[in-house]
Amino acid sequence: MGMAVKVRMLLAARSMTIRELAMKMDKPTTEQNISQKLRRDNLTEKDLTAIAKACGATFEGSFILDDTGKVI
Repeated sequence: MGMAVKVRMLLAARSMTIRELAMKMDKPTTEQNISQKLRRDNLTEKDLTAIAKACGATFEGSFILDDTGKVI
């Protein structure tokens, strides 16, 4: 399973859209930028760490929801 799939699972778990994710990131980015990275499954560790933080999760090669401990 690629990281793009895991990011989509994380967004679903948080009932969050790509647009909402883009706005919540510390260094705001565009919905198009994130969508392209997800489409190509071209995410850096820095991207994944920023996505996790914006979603209230921890990135350790997988996402661990801070409030439930669920691993995605």
